[in-house]
Amino acid sequence: MEKIASFTIDHLKLVPGLYVSRVDQVGRETVTTFDIRMTNPNEEPVMNTAEVHTIEHLGATYLRNHPVYKDKTLYFGPMGCRTGFYLLLAGKYESRELVPLMKELFAFIRDYEGEVPGATARDCGNYLDMNLPMARYLAGRYLSQVLEGISQDRLLYPNS
Repeated sequence: MEKIASFTIDHLKLVPGLYVSRVDQVGRETVTTFDIRMTNPNEEPVMNTAEVHTIEHLGATYLRNHPVYKDKTLYFGPMGCRTGFYLLLAGKYESRELVPLMKELFAFIRDYEGEVPGATARDCGNYLDMNLPMARYLAGRYLSQVLEGISQDRLLYPNS
């Protein structure tokens, strides 16, 4: 079998950042997939499911209510390796174009107080697996250590 594109990225060189993972044509539409890499793969512990789940609920809710991106947001969800998230947007974008949106998103998560949207038995299949304090911490860390003053090497995948 042919190796899929995401497995061709050298995860030994990959650092937290905001990367275009792929750009696909779906009929006449373009879809851009972003790799929102929050932790250093194979170097630091992965995020636990509770905080990943919380970030997913808050992130999806924020993006699907955003005045500009709500109709362009196709998907926001965790990577299986729990080192970050994927965001799929209708349209063709570069990583740098999404930095302002990501700053808004992660500031929203960092500052969020109250009940996590959709965190009830009626609305979610695993509503008890949430950790808002840790989600807020991780969002703040990503915002301050990666997004604020982001450098070009955190916007383009490393060369293999």
